Amino acid sequence: MDDIKKDPFEEYIRQTEPSKRELGYAWYTAMGLQAVDGLETSDYLKETARKNIEGKITLPEAGKLIESYYKESSEKSEDRTKEADIVSARIAAILSEKAFTFSVPQYISIHKRLFTGIFSHAGKIRDYNISKKEWVLDGESVHYGNALELREMLEYDIRTEKEYEYPLNSVATIIPHLAKFVSRLWQIHAFGEGNTRTTAVFFILYLRTMGFDVTNDIFAENAWYFRNSLVRANYNNYTKGIRETSEFLELFLRNLLLGENNELKNRYIHVRWQKQDIEEQKQDIESPKQDIEIPDAFSNKTKQHIHILYAEFGNDKFFGRTEVMNMLEITASPASELIKKMLESELICHIKGMGKGKYLFKRK
Repeated sequence: MDDIKKDPFEEYIRQTEPSKRELGYAWYTAMGLQAVDGLETSDYLKETARKNIEGKITLPEAGKLIESYYKESSEKSEDRTKEADIVSARIAAILSEKAFTFSVPQYISIHKRLFTGIFSHAGKIRDYNISKKEWVLDGESVHYGNALELREMLEYDIRTEKEYEYPLNSVATIIPHLAKFVSRLWQIHAFGEGNTRTTAVFFILYLRTMGFDVTNDIFAENAWYFRNSLVRANYNNYTKGIRETSEFLELFLRNLLLGENNELKNRYIHVRWQKQDIEEQKQDIESPKQDIEIPDAFSNKTKQHIHILYAEFGNDKFFGRTEVMNMLEITASPASELIKKMLESELICHIKGMGKGKYLFKRK
């Protein structure tokens, strides 16, 4: 997440002063988690967060300032910046609390706290079935929980997890079970929206009760990867030779809990990315084929990004800002800027009737 890395929040979590380190982690994680829905926080939110970390205002005061700012602002929030800012402040507040109960009511209450005033269904289990087209699945959807059974599914998963006795001899041996638990909890998708952020906050608090100190930058900088790894852990398509796998989620957890440095790249999770082709495709990315004419004025990095996108989508597949963020491991602003450059250079065109912000590479 390039934009977040430019801010000093990562430096705060390196501090030895406990209060600044913990608050820095809470805010850094809260802002990073907005990326799971392609959202980005404002400069106002970041400045308010800094004031809180530096001790100039309290967390409750920070939350009130953010909400007051949007009540008084006449600016439209079509890009959902308001949602990202308000939810970030609420996540930071929850992560700074010590109280936690591993239960279904706690899980539901986290959703309610995060999204009250944002979603009309905040804290309400959905009563309709859903599907979501996933970039990582090439447009397919995970089979989410049936609306008639969601409460029972939540209770079963929480109860089963409570009854499980973790071995005490090695953290590495419990990671596969943790991956299975959080992926199944997420797969239920108990709410209409906001499931990944709710699950992430609940999971972080649960890990703390187990003695893990997760005050690092893994969630903040790899939120997209976390979500995509949850998707892959819950998708089977035997006609295409695809089996659900928790291997990507386990890599994430090994970095989070063991301090390892496994490479977390979203494109490696894509269903069409075969393990045996990784090295070959890495070389293709570094030395892309000249299969599309790009203006010489563009920087080498921009050219490389365009080649990667063209190799993935070609002239026949639509894409939007979310897909660009996923493919290139960048945040919303750089993705929007790249799309703008491609539009101005007439490399791509806007497609109407396919939803907001959908584009297609032009044929030569």
